Amino acid sequence: MNTRTSSKAQPKSIDLLNDLEFVLKKTRFRTLLNRYGFKKTRGTSVVDILMSLFLLPFTRQSLAEGITDNDNVGFGKDALYSLLNNSKCNWRRLLLAVGSQTYNVISKLTDREKVLIIDTTAYGRNRSKNVELLSRVKDHSTKRYVRGFRLQAAAISDGHSLIPVDFSLLASADPKKRFCEMRNDIDKRTTGFRRRLEALQKAPILAAEMAQRIKSKGLRFSYILVDSWYSDPKTVLALHKSSPVICMMKKGRTNYQIDGKKLTLKQIYASLPKRRGRAKILASQKITLTDTVSANIVFVRHNSKRDWLAIMSTDPQLSAEEVVRIYGKRWDIEVFFKMAKQHLRLESEIQSRNFDALIAQISVVFLRYQFMAWRLRQHDDPRTFGQLFRFCSQEVKDITLIESIERILDLVMEYVIQIESVDNSLTKQIKAIFESCMNLFFGSAHVSIRSAPQN
Repeated sequence: MNTRTSSKAQPKSIDLLNDLEFVLKKTRFRTLLNRYGFKKTRGTSVVDILMSLFLLPFTRQSLAEGITDNDNVGFGKDALYSLLNNSKCNWRRLLLAVGSQTYNVISKLTDREKVLIIDTTAYGRNRSKNVELLSRVKDHSTKRYVRGFRLQAAAISDGHSLIPVDFSLLASADPKKRFCEMRNDIDKRTTGFRRRLEALQKAPILAAEMAQRIKSKGLRFSYILVDSWYSDPKTVLALHKSSPVICMMKKGRTNYQIDGKKLTLKQIYASLPKRRGRAKILASQKITLTDTVSANIVFVRHNSKRDWLAIMSTDPQLSAEEVVRIYGKRWDIEVFFKMAKQHLRLESEIQSRNFDALIAQISVVFLRYQFMAWRLRQHDDPRTFGQLFRFCSQEVKDITLIESIERILDLVMEYVIQIESVDNSLTKQIKAIFESCMNLFFGSAHVSIRSAPQN
């Protein structure tokens, strides 16, 4: 019985390594490495080191198994850590340049509005003690304090594909909450030193700088989406310089101006007539942030409890329904954080104490996600990110096994040719029979793997 599914229901099989090589050429990756300070280290090509590091999650190997303790990888751990600890490598520009190339590919496939999403997540290092700028930070998902950093990321999304293009790794600005300080021997002219200074700044200030930097690179977006963490009027106005802002609002003591009156968010909600029935959008109100900037507040019903939420848009021309619809795209970055931690080893891959190494590892994780987003979209793949990740992992395993058997076959043929009594015709027959058996075996193996049900 044939177990192969139809071509319409079955996602197309694509060679992961060939696809990765195509992306490297498309984004001019090798040229970008040379431009942004990535030099050959200890006689080893930077591309070889990065590709070995890039493929680790897909081979289900740890850093030790795949590189540092692997004698067949072609370079030692000294070459790897020389690259990761190099404070002159400009990972931010590399990530932004590759993200820009990926954005150009994906942006041609849809006419949807593009949005820039900025958000933070905890980057935990609970077992560490002597990591540079290690701090006590709050994980807002668990409401607990952890050892580590706050990772602020910026990503562009069209509601279907998300491309992470920039990030900042933030320590606590309070010296009392930092377990370690930065090293004193860092060259102050390097990007590594500037990254360390950046880690001590506040997230809302860096968010506005991110938006300006991404826009100056030529990446276009219609709106900036942020959580209530960035809803302070000063932060909103700073972000608005790059593009209109849509954000969740806090029910705090901040006053907003309405017709010459200053009211808090709760007072505004209490003064408005509400829509009848079980309407999801309860009310809306225009406010004034400055003499030149006005905004619209949309009050929506809470999904899980008897309460309301407020969403503000600095584009007053948007209808209430459009504000809610566009803000729904902000959830994409939450999915990105989960996928990066669960599948791409954002927190668990490297245990270095060097701050530059942490920046390098996070950059590699973001590049992995860019590649996965490109592959999902370019090939119109119906699978989810997790399904595609597992499929790519299986591809790498299959390719490695086939290449190993091919090498054994080449070695066998070399010994056969050395036997004088064996003529060329017999050699060709042996090779043909062996290749036929390989094709038959791996063909059936691929059928059984691809027809397996997804979890």
